[in-house]
Amino acid sequence: MERQRITPLPAHERHFYSTRKAFGRFGVRVFEPVLMDKPHWHGHIEINFAQDFEMDYDVNGVTITVPANQPVVFWAGIPHQLTGIRPTTNTPGKLCNIYLPLDSFLMMRHIAPFQVALLGGGLVALPPEICSHQQMLRWYGDYRSGDFERSEIVKMELNSLFRRTAMEKLSFLLPPMHELTGDRELSSLHIRHVISMVRQVMENLDQPLKNSDVTKVTGLHENYALSLFTRIMQMPLKQFIIRMRLMRARALLVESSMAITSVAEGAGFSSLSQFYAQFKAGYGMSPAAMRDQYIRMELR
Repeated sequence: MERQRITPLPAHERHFYSTRKAFGRFGVRVFEPVLMDKPHWHGHIEINFAQDFEMDYDVNGVTITVPANQPVVFWAGIPHQLTGIRPTTNTPGKLCNIYLPLDSFLMMRHIAPFQVALLGGGLVALPPEICSHQQMLRWYGDYRSGDFERSEIVKMELNSLFRRTAMEKLSFLLPPMHELTGDRELSSLHIRHVISMVRQVMENLDQPLKNSDVTKVTGLHENYALSLFTRIMQMPLKQFIIRMRLMRARALLVESSMAITSVAEGAGFSSLSQFYAQFKAGYGMSPAAMRDQYIRMELR
């Protein structure tokens, strides 16, 4: 029997996530659900699929019910707690969770309204006909294979799923804060300002970006806007910008034949020496070494 080729997680990925933990690592789990004794939060976009049971979630103080056998997605940077489990069959249910790092989600293309909705605290029910339990288990198998290429394909398929979902009116179990009124109006305003700053960064990564260039879109005092960004995104603005530049540089390196000087410029680094220093600090190898590693992976 022919052995299946496995592409292990490259060393630069392990190094990057061991030194830049703000967003966490990509992962998929299937497990028996248990109630949580307190809320928690982390740096992922999280997809839940509750097989044969309903869940009650407390999301930032609001209780919602997650239906059985329908995937839901939300930004886990907002405090959330599993408070209720109700089986819908006589067999024990399993919970399948996908953890997509926020930076990877923000780099996905053509889903801006979907990104804004999740950053705004929305909890979206995905159409069950385009994301079945079998699909979730296939992604789990791809992730558990240890094959880096399979995990990358899962992320591409998630991008396609989000794009398809965003083509129609989003189905909210919990609407975004910026669509709510009343007691959460202040939170709504905070989220809108942070979304504006995130979009300003993503749309101008190839340009020099000072803090003032980003915070000006809010109309707030710069220091207050920076504090707000750090509180909601769980990292300082400067670190977020560097993270996004590194993600873009990595994509340009492995998906194009651009010269390294052009990659540095396209990712918004002000000098080649700064690019090399930040890249080595983030990924543990030089840009040329990363590109060479991917070329060798493709030739195997």
